[in-house]
Amino acid sequence: MGLDMYLTKQIYIGAEWEHREVKGIVDITVNDKPLLINFNRINYIIESVAYWRKANAIHKWFVDYCQDGVDECQETEVSSAKLEELLSLAKQVKANPALAEELLPPQSGFFFGSTDYDQWYFDDIDTTIAQLEKILAEPDGKTSWYIYQASW
Repeated sequence: MGLDMYLTKQIYIGAEWEHREVKGIVDITVNDKPLLINFNRINYIIESVAYWRKANAIHKWFVDYCQDGVDECQETEVSSAKLEELLSLAKQVKANPALAEELLPPQSGFFFGSTDYDQWYFDDIDTTIAQLEKILAEPDGKTSWYIYQASW
């Protein structure tokens, strides 16, 4: 048990609508058996783009700035601009660790992990920077969005 945090990218393709002119092939096997998927019925593709474990300071930021303070393991849409804001804060903390308490303070909770500003905390900052830089380097277009969800 513990705080697990997920960020997904959801992409609307709407393959069922001819006017969208979506083309493609789905060719997936699981345990050497084909997974039969009708391409023309695919509406969305969901990619797992980031994962954190017990990064309670990062979770607190999502709750405070994207979920209006409500922390009920709900799915929450997060804009690219918000992800850029989080990336900027993480980079500031990495450059000046004395800013950690002000910019990305930890949060205690049920199996949320340590609230110390220790190596684990700064590893979470590094992980956040690496994941968000990769995500934000990809074009997201007008038909995709990000969803944050945590569970514990």
